[in-house]
Amino acid sequence: MTRFDRRALFASGAAAALLAATGVSAQPARGGRLRAALSPDWFDRAVTATVFDSLTEIAADGTLRGELSTGWRTDQTGRVWTFDLRPGVRFHDSSAFGARDVARLPFDVRITGVHEVEIHLDAPDPNLPYRLAQPGFEIRAETGKGTGLYRVRKLDAGRHFVCERFDAHWKRDAGWFEIVDFVQISAETVRFQALTEGLVDVADGAQPDDAILGDAFVALPNDDAPTHFASQAVTAPMTVGKVWPLDNLRMAERWWTA
Repeated sequence: MTRFDRRALFASGAAAALLAATGVSAQPARGGRLRAALSPDWFDRAVTATVFDSLTEIAADGTLRGELSTGWRTDQTGRVWTFDLRPGVRFHDSSAFGARDVARLPFDVRITGVHEVEIHLDAPDPNLPYRLAQPGFEIRAETGKGTGLYRVRKLDAGRHFVCERFDAHWKRDAGWFEIVDFVQISAETVRFQALTEGLVDVADGAQPDDAILGDAFVALPNDDAPTHFASQAVTAPMTVGKVWPLDNLRMAERWWTA
């Protein structure tokens, strides 16, 4: 097995963050730090899902609901979709979210009001609201800031990410951690070693043959098709979304300390 090189991993100053203890709670409660060792494929997507919101989202129970939009409708052709935008939303730099920010999406977006836009398509797409919940359609301010539950405290691109909860966010029943800490580790065996040694709470990947995690770790979303393993210090909702990989990308929003 590849050995875990602490000096290499912590060269960016990640040691104190990754070794910090999380809080303990039987029910969802504010507090604690989520520490995750992620592969390159997961790292960037998880950072994006933590910092940015989209017009729609797929909940943990698999249902579609509004995020930065509060409702939507289409005309009889299925080519023109109208989205009502959530009022009072702020980006992490305190600027107001509005229709002009949605206009940056890769569609023919027409602003029809301060809190309303139309998306015009070349062909009918009855699944557009579902598609907008997928990675790649996040809303960004002109400055690059997000409206997500967490705002960036530190980002060493491709290596280390630390963020803090954005208390001005409109969601009150999500985002339980105060601090979220992701470190990128390319080797799966090294990620699992960091997990077994208690340096992180979560690691992504299928369980390697020579790494026996035992009962101390939970396979997510399930034992049959795991994408992540988590320590008993982390709790996920009873219902885990089936639309891979959206639910695990939103670990910072939906999980909490046990």
